[in-house]
Amino acid sequence: MKEIAEQYANGVYPPDPDLTRAQEGIREAGMPEISIAPGYGRLLTMLVRMSGARDVLEIGALGGISGICLARGLSTEGKLTSLELKAEYAQVAHRHMAAAGLGERVEYRLGDAAASLAELEAEGRRFDFFFIDADKEGYPVYLDYAIRLARPGAVIAGDNTLLRGRVADPAKNGPSVLAMRAFNERMATDERLISTILPAYDGLTLAMVK
Repeated sequence: MKEIAEQYANGVYPPDPDLTRAQEGIREAGMPEISIAPGYGRLLTMLVRMSGARDVLEIGALGGISGICLARGLSTEGKLTSLELKAEYAQVAHRHMAAAGLGERVEYRLGDAAASLAELEAEGRRFDFFFIDADKEGYPVYLDYAIRLARPGAVIAGDNTLLRGRVADPAKNGPSVLAMRAFNERMATDERLISTILPAYDGLTLAMVK
């Protein structure tokens, strides 16, 4: 039933040329086809626009699909900063962003995300919106940085927080599962956050910094 509902919801919307182009480019480049689900991509655009975010931080660019969705929600003076481990992935992402008319809205920082986050903190950077979609074992560390780098009222979104149901299976206790459980529990219980978990697709955990 869950899959049927997701297929129906996706089918209500016409194909998105920018995202279709990016999906094809990711496939042609031999990259993992693990971008954000279309429904959550639309949600990111709405949340960025609704929150009035000026400075958005993306942790994990991959092929640019989430970047396109985030940048679409920005006001004319808004900027997306995207952290990506692999230079070749950032190049593909920027090509897709440029094809969508959004290439000038994004700045890429290459290398280990935790190191890049430490640099941003040292620079005194602050952000209104965070999207986390990188290596799953790093999610708790990324959340710590997001809270420190957040302006009051900032939104934090983490994708794939159900790990295909593994977080709910007591028999699954690998490093990624343990890290994601810690991330979800922290999002749910940290007194500085107001949060919820959306269980569609592969899970999206959302929080607002008080």
